[in-house]
Amino acid sequence: MTKFILLGLTAAALAAPAFAGNHVVGEETFKTCKACHSVIAPDGTEIQKGGRTGPNLYGIIGRGIASDPDFKYGESLAALGATGAVWDQASLAAYVADPTAYLKSALGDAAAKSKMSFKLAAGGEDVAAYLASVAP
Repeated sequence: MTKFILLGLTAAALAAPAFAGNHVVGEETFKTCKACHSVIAPDGTEIQKGGRTGPNLYGIIGRGIASDPDFKYGESLAALGATGAVWDQASLAAYVADPTAYLKSALGDAAAKSKMSFKLAAGGEDVAAYLASVAP
């Protein structure tokens, strides 16, 4: 009986949509991120001109965490990156919702903290979908 329940739960999980972010809404929501972040393609094309406090977010989906060589990451995010972790839309959405809580959970370290103090309470899924849509 337990096998049938597990098979049913697995089938339901596989049938669920992979990610529900809206890239059009995310482009608008990204305006709150521009104070610190830009989206600039390797050829110099400015997709979103923004601040330089945070790393360039071009191609972040599918990129290793803390892997931009032009940015100095905080200790906890660098430690997560050293594990080989890669940003996907779900992990990025979770991170922007509460960066410190995400790092504490991902690293299993209650002392983990993030240099990013801003929390995007709503719309993280949309921003992640937008960043995925402007990547190579």
